[in-house]
Amino acid sequence: MKRVLLTILAAVLVTAAAVRAEAATEVRMTGDALVYGNFFANRNFTGWNSAKWINEAGTIQHAGTQTEDRFEIWERFRLRSDFIANEAVKFRLGIKVEDVWGHGTFTAANPQVAVEVYQAYLSFKWPGCDVSISAGLQPASIPQSSFFAGSIVFDEDVSSLIISAPLIEDHLSMILAYVRTISSDRTYAPTTTSVYANEEGYMLALPITVDGFKATPWALFGVGGKGGHYLAGGGWAEGLISSGLFTMAPVGWKNNFITALWAGTTLEVTALDPFKFYADVLWGQHGMNEYRKNVRNGWFIDAAAEYTGMTLLTPQAFGFWSTGEDSSTRNGSERMPNFFPGSGRGGEHNGGTQSWNAGNSFLFDGGQELVKGSNMGISPVGAWGFGASLNNVSFIEKLTQRLTFAYVHGNNSSKAIRYANTVLGSNPIFVMGRDLTASEWVMGLNFDTKYMLYENLALIMETGWAHPSAFQQSVWGRRLANKAEDAWKVSFGFKYTF
Repeated sequence: MKRVLLTILAAVLVTAAAVRAEAATEVRMTGDALVYGNFFANRNFTGWNSAKWINEAGTIQHAGTQTEDRFEIWERFRLRSDFIANEAVKFRLGIKVEDVWGHGTFTAANPQVAVEVYQAYLSFKWPGCDVSISAGLQPASIPQSSFFAGSIVFDEDVSSLIISAPLIEDHLSMILAYVRTISSDRTYAPTTTSVYANEEGYMLALPITVDGFKATPWALFGVGGKGGHYLAGGGWAEGLISSGLFTMAPVGWKNNFITALWAGTTLEVTALDPFKFYADVLWGQHGMNEYRKNVRNGWFIDAAAEYTGMTLLTPQAFGFWSTGEDSSTRNGSERMPNFFPGSGRGGEHNGGTQSWNAGNSFLFDGGQELVKGSNMGISPVGAWGFGASLNNVSFIEKLTQRLTFAYVHGNNSSKAIRYANTVLGSNPIFVMGRDLTASEWVMGLNFDTKYMLYENLALIMETGWAHPSAFQQSVWGRRLANKAEDAWKVSFGFKYTF
């Protein structure tokens, strides 16, 4: 099988060369390679797995049934090839190989081939104007101020159509996007009964730029079918749903089509440069047309400031606040719905997306360069917190460092989480250490270092420490709560870019 794939790849490259010769298509290749060791003690604060979905019927593999391997060596290679016809037309193909040494592709005997296509999209400008269009599997995200690593709502490679058009030159533009995240049944449903099994979204954003100020108001409307494979397939259901979907009668969705709506704006102020300020305000609701117990509705606000007037370091501060669960499940969930990365697959939090983070904190999923096993995956939704960073610290040529402290406090009612755990047992909707009650908190510290051996080869070390308060035994159970300890991470390796 491996030889067959290598033959196919060689044929593609030969074909590309022929196309370039005959049609004047230019091929540009960029990419990166990571090789690093990762020591991580007490994932999920217990050293055990968190709960995850086994199938679309809602079967759960409960927390505390597997034990972590504390040391792994990861390798990732990504290659992006741009096939450029002219300044206006190109196609990008991105492939990726990623696994631990000794497993899958990197097994010594009988390795499994695991080449993944993670980007494949056409990009062009409409003739005679500056309207840009891209279609295919491509990076797509909801707007978020640039201080934070990525969007709190959605930030992934996804099949989508994106149209960008200037309205007022250099000041106002418009972005329209359509994404389809799930098409579970593809052409035919498994039965003759019509059950919608897709999930898709429609976004409008209006980036505004004036001297010293940027803002991007946006809105996103989503529709999902109750036949979609959201649990084990999509892997983000618990970021969108209320626990009442499974814990209260009648169990399941009422409608064939489930609607959702988000709206918000980003804000960036640089008029007082070198003082810079950032903020986001957003609201979302999922299950708008559903039983009240199935509705999830909430707010998220963040803000940050930094001083960029020093050459040796950049001081930064940030904070955030989000609505959390109240004491009742019958009236739905009060947490803002979001596509939380890694959650449905057992809280792996392996950097598959660039989600919300500040200061590259060890507590949140997103921003880390050594991506696998890189963080605690704590959800900022349903919590409030603050932090500070000393970023871009550089006293030695080619050496940069970052020190970040972060504190997260839960905003969720203990009663709501206790009820879900009583009905379901440990479950992916509420995870100890990821979703904090109003009586729980976590503090974290990370110290990251990068040394440029060459212009395109970096030596990177990322370290992290997380300390939790006492987790509530009445909510999570004695076995998990009593096992909780401080978590530690040290990652060390190389990153090559070309």
